[in-house]
Amino acid sequence: MKIRNRLSLYFTAISAVVLLIVEIVICISFNSYIKTDFYSHLMDRAHVTAQRYLEADEISTDSLNRVQERYLQRLPNEVIRLYDDKNSASFIKDKNRFWSAAVIDETRRNKQLEFTEGSRQTVGIYYNDNQGNFVILVSAIDVQGHKRLRDLIESMTILLISVTAGLFIISRWFAQKALEPLNKVIEQMRLVRAGNLSLRVNEGDGKDEISALAHNFNQLLEHLENAFELQQTFVINASHELRTPITTIIGEIEITLNKLRANGEYEQVLRSVLSDAERLNETITSLLELAQVDMNYTQPALKPVAIDELIWELNDYWAEKAGKNLFNVNIQHLPEDHEKLQIHANKSLLTIAFNNIIGNAFKFSKNKRVQCDLYADEKSIIIKITDMGIGIMPEELTNVFDSFFRGKNVKDFQGNGIGLYVTAKIIHLFNGTISINSIPREGTDVTIQFVK
Repeated sequence: MKIRNRLSLYFTAISAVVLLIVEIVICISFNSYIKTDFYSHLMDRAHVTAQRYLEADEISTDSLNRVQERYLQRLPNEVIRLYDDKNSASFIKDKNRFWSAAVIDETRRNKQLEFTEGSRQTVGIYYNDNQGNFVILVSAIDVQGHKRLRDLIESMTILLISVTAGLFIISRWFAQKALEPLNKVIEQMRLVRAGNLSLRVNEGDGKDEISALAHNFNQLLEHLENAFELQQTFVINASHELRTPITTIIGEIEITLNKLRANGEYEQVLRSVLSDAERLNETITSLLELAQVDMNYTQPALKPVAIDELIWELNDYWAEKAGKNLFNVNIQHLPEDHEKLQIHANKSLLTIAFNNIIGNAFKFSKNKRVQCDLYADEKSIIIKITDMGIGIMPEELTNVFDSFFRGKNVKDFQGNGIGLYVTAKIIHLFNGTISINSIPREGTDVTIQFVK
């Protein structure tokens, strides 16, 4: 069942139940009202009976005539009885005693009594007179009241059916209108294929659940697009990057083995092979990092990572690898709440990203001092890594995050152009931003920011 039909049925069912409860309350109230009103009429009949039979010797002829005129209008199935102190019928014969002695005695005790016998309503009064003490019982069936109640129930039933049908039609229309943005999102989702993951669903200007769904779907598309891009990059470039040093090594060895050579020539060849092997090792390491990012990109193990603790771990690592005091950590500002220094990320991937930046800083500055500034407040965390290296040409700044891109001034340095590409992907994965400012022959600043 479609959502709009389900919503319409739920809304209609709830409304119908509420309306039914209201109608039941109305019917019960109306029934109580007509019963009370009919009891009042019966009570009037009882008093009229008392005036006709017991007070006839004490009131004028005109008053008695008025009482008789009022009494002449009988109620449906009316029964009137007067009982004396011995529970015997007076004035009106009652061979079979219409009411039992228990009812008569209870009326005498309570002075006044109202009760229902099936569809018949009965009232009784205890009346003191100079002729004696009498119990007057009057009973009748409220035919008109019952008819009005049936008419009301029929009207309420027709109203319930009509309103329920109308509510279903109206609610279905409203549900369809409310879900129109969702239908548009679904239509846009159908256009997404593996070959056009760059498409995005319109998130709209609202802040409702549909906008949240579109936003989350777009984030999923972004992750999938990056994952596909990482896979394609790995497949397309891995063979080329691995083949070049291996081909060089094989060629140099084959040339060397063609004839006997002096020890110095063998040493030179071995050094060349060693250089190519180191380059191959670096390429394999970078490709493995790329594969690790690819593997963890769509479903990274996210845990709270304290950035300050990670920075100090990097400080210990590079102090041992590059030398003491070459990696300088500068804490500019920290929030009072330590949790504000945490982000949800994969620590191993973040370590790869920071190590790529710091490694480049040492490599392209020929192992000069590298500074890491950390600033954090309640809203953001900013890490800035500065080196005194060869810098990046201004026209190349927009390409440094492309896979396997290498600048013109880094030809003398070993590398494969994967590091910054992988780093940018990792930072974006954890909703961070990365930017680079550089002055050729003076140095480079890499700024990473995470906004809370």
